[in-house]
Formats: sequence, C-alpha cells, structure tokens
Amino acid sequence: MRIQGVLFAWVAVFMLAVAIVYGVWSKEPVGTTALFLSFALTGMIGFYLVFTSSRVDTGAQDNKQADVADDAGEVGFFSPHSWAPLVLALGGLAAFCGPVFGWWLLYFTAPLLVVGLWLWIYEYYRGENQNQ
Repeated sequence: MRIQGVLFAWVAVFMLAVAIVYGVWSKEPVGTTALFLSFALTGMIGFYLVFTSSRVDTGAQDNKQADVADDAGEVGFFSPHSWAPLVLALGGLAAFCGPVFGWWLLYFTAPLLVVGLWLWIYEYYRGENQNQ
C-alpha cells in the first residue's frame, strides 16, 4: 500500500508542476483550476495511502522478496448482482437533464432517485441477500 501512496505522491508533484507552468504560460483560469484540483485529488489519495499503510499489515506488494502466490487468498467481500445502481443511475441521468429540458423534470425523477437509493441501502435486509 505504501508503494501506491508514493506513486500518487509523485503524480501529485508532477501535477503541481504542470499546473504552475500551465497557469503562468497560458493565463487560462479554467484549465489551471482543473490542474490544481487534480493535484489536490492525487495528493489526498497519496496522503491517505501512505498514512494508512503504517496502520495495516504489510502486504505482499510491499515486500521485495515476495512471490505472486504470497498475495493469494481471500481478497474481500464483493457484492452480488444488484439492479439498484442502475435505477439510481437512470434517476440521476434524468435529474441532471432537468436543467436542460426544464426543472419540472425533477418532480418525476426525484421518486426514481429515492427508490434507487432505498434499494441500494437496504439491499442486504431483504430477498436472497438477507443476513440471517
């Protein structure tokens, strides 16, 4: 995990240099702001990974003598199939079309957003995925 954090930190340093050079050279505020925000995002991710790596066990990727098989085993829990993200995405798509076609569209998309969010939050409390 530490290696990924260091890589993100180097990308953040690169993005900062590019943002400064681009801002001075082009004097264009939108692209400069986007590059500074990219620097901030990669910096936050790098800081989080380096900060967290000292609090978790060393993974196989941090050991230079490790084999590929050392990282085998259970990776984690992955959610089974679900229709809730699709419902939520369709509701979000329709809601973001509201300012384009008219704010009245939000009255019809708000229930779809609420239903999609409700289904996703309570996915493990009903049906075949219910915890026992």
